[in-house]
Amino acid sequence: MDMSAPGAALGLDFGTTNSVIALGEAGGAPELIPFAAPAETSAVFRSALCFWHDDAVRGGLAVEAGPWAIAEYLAYPQDSRFIQSFKSVAAMATFEHANVFEKRFRFEELGRLFLDRLVGHAGGRLDDRPKRIVVGRPVEYAGSRPDPVLAHQRYEAMFGGFGTEVHYVYEPMGAAFSYAARLTEPATILVADFGGGTSDFSVMRFTRAGGVLRAEPLSHTGIGIAGDTFDYRIVDHIVSPRLGKGTNYRSFDKVLPIPNSHYTNLARWHQLALMKSNGDLRELRELSRTALKPALLEDFITIVDHDLGFSLYRAVSDAKVALSAQDEVDFRFKGGGVDIGSTITRKNFEAWIADDVARLSATVDKVLGEAGITAREVEKVFLTGGTSFVPAVRKLFAERFGNERLMSGDQFESIAYGLALIGHSPEPDRWTADGGLKSRA
Repeated sequence: MDMSAPGAALGLDFGTTNSVIALGEAGGAPELIPFAAPAETSAVFRSALCFWHDDAVRGGLAVEAGPWAIAEYLAYPQDSRFIQSFKSVAAMATFEHANVFEKRFRFEELGRLFLDRLVGHAGGRLDDRPKRIVVGRPVEYAGSRPDPVLAHQRYEAMFGGFGTEVHYVYEPMGAAFSYAARLTEPATILVADFGGGTSDFSVMRFTRAGGVLRAEPLSHTGIGIAGDTFDYRIVDHIVSPRLGKGTNYRSFDKVLPIPNSHYTNLARWHQLALMKSNGDLRELRELSRTALKPALLEDFITIVDHDLGFSLYRAVSDAKVALSAQDEVDFRFKGGGVDIGSTITRKNFEAWIADDVARLSATVDKVLGEAGITAREVEKVFLTGGTSFVPAVRKLFAERFGNERLMSGDQFESIAYGLALIGHSPEPDRWTADGGLKSRA
């Protein structure tokens, strides 16, 4: 495939946590679309939605997306409904719809609302979209028993009207093309793309023929372990015990453990808000009356009642990032009278994520095996995504391939940039994730 062939294209990295768009013509570098968000102008658009009642809006339900959704939720948490990481349910057959106040929304309906607001905040840059749209998709979808056929159907319903011609490409392929733009020599490249919900791996061979850089995909695989998983390890070991996990309550003449099911809500901060409507908060209040350590459960209740989940997870994420540069950090969360503090050492953190890193290592073995090559035959390893900076993850690749072969890309922008480059090619179907599956409006 001639990567310098003409054709305008838009690359959309629709991520679990963040989304990024690159737009451009062939022969020139794609440009990232900036969004003038409330806090700062950035090319990163949070993959989130916020709903609230507004009689002035048709249907009585207003919606915002991205950083505007977060701002609205933080300003009026008790009067709004926040949905984040809805991409993670794309392949789940058990997910039928999300309840938002008195309405129900299917995955594709949430997706179309998200795209509508994303376009609205792009300053007119996306009003006249090019014919060709290239959308990134994970190699392996998140969730238990993911159904890729169902996910593709939902993506079709979500993106079908976004462009005249829509193609779906594995996300690490986008990262590979982003990196390949710098290559001057042929190379076999392993791309490791660490997102919020999944980590995806691709092996590609880039060669030159007649002065033109060409690419051949050799293998792809992925796993549902990524940045959110590492965040939850901190929550599970530091935060959850401070909120009553592992303690007991009295039921008549028996002493029973507080159900761990309540603490699975801490896996995603926005899930805490749902505890108000699904009965979990009411049950927590009842348990606190007979708990042997009621103060811990009362702090959990306070975090839910006062909608402190976002602040809590921001503190957790900050601690994780700091551990990439420091041997230990002082984790601290304060809010609503709740005060949680603890020193976290990198050694402890690496012990908590050891099983996750081992599974990532096995996935690297799998993608190399499916490509029919050994680690020695990989000339370059391109790492992208925030989790690639976690020392234990970096060590995994350094020990296997050597530091000299490791390269890093922008943790947010690489995929969208590469997807736009793929869109410039005359035959983007060759790079589609499902052997030519695409939509034409």
